[in-house]
Amino acid sequence: MSEAPRHVRLAILGSGPAGLTAALYAARGELHPLLVSGVPAGGQLLTTTDVENYPGFPDGVQGPELIDLMRRQAIRFGTEAIDDNVTRVDFSHRPFWLQTGARGSYLADAVIVATGANARWLGLPSEERLRGRGISACATCDGFFFKGKELAVVGGGDTAMEEALFLTNFATHVTIVHRRGTLRASPIMQARARNHPKISFILDSCVEEVLGKEKVEGVRLKHLPSGRTSELAVGGLFVAIGHDPATEVFKGQLRLDPQGYIVVSDHTRTSVEGVFAAGDVEDHRYRQAVTAAGAGCMAAIDAERWLAEHEAPRVPATAPPTAAR
Repeated sequence: MSEAPRHVRLAILGSGPAGLTAALYAARGELHPLLVSGVPAGGQLLTTTDVENYPGFPDGVQGPELIDLMRRQAIRFGTEAIDDNVTRVDFSHRPFWLQTGARGSYLADAVIVATGANARWLGLPSEERLRGRGISACATCDGFFFKGKELAVVGGGDTAMEEALFLTNFATHVTIVHRRGTLRASPIMQARARNHPKISFILDSCVEEVLGKEKVEGVRLKHLPSGRTSELAVGGLFVAIGHDPATEVFKGQLRLDPQGYIVVSDHTRTSVEGVFAAGDVEDHRYRQAVTAAGAGCMAAIDAERWLAEHEAPRVPATAPPTAAR
């Protein structure tokens, strides 16, 4: 016989900056949150080396170290963290039902979804080997490290144009590589990129291999119509072919936009009362650790206030009996 689901006041799903900040604020608010961290825990920062734009670290901090510090701080104030994945949910009625992979099921009076999003990669062995050593999926995060270098950006949408334009602040030249003959970006973004003196294009081509042993030294390109290959010397490669929000388990439970991101209103409220969302799982614009942390703070405050409004008053277990009349 399976064990009965355990009941918690607040469950937080995800352990990146959004989930951990939500856990910290919820714990300090006496909500005794359960943090289901996901496996592997830590989000995208877990694979990030130098983080130099997170406030409070003037000398920078390693991504895994920042996650560890945030997690320890949340646990210090009373967060219960389990390293597991949520595999199914039922948000049709309260308390909400959550099924995990190894820890059984839980019932939660409120839920904060902070499961994040994952950058799409090219799927090359050389890309995997050099990720973090000249390969990035975030120009805003890492562009500063590429001052004075020639760079390549893979992609043909608005994100790729934005990344390339931003990188011109640091790079000597940026080459946009796109596998089709036409770009998917909006006309205004295409015009901005095409008119920039530091940006050029290689179309109908894909990156076949990233070159370099210890760091990125170039890319091997394949011209798809002809099959010809060529090499382009660059000191960094930025992959801008999109992100996939981790929302598969919430399909049919929460309102999602066409790209799969959770739709929120009034800051962090989802389409289901009592379920909140924070971070990259709902934010496809900024995708920064600091903005995710801020959203996690807001979600925790929203959840705390919502629970205060919707929970029945809690009677102490040791309440004295009513006096006889």
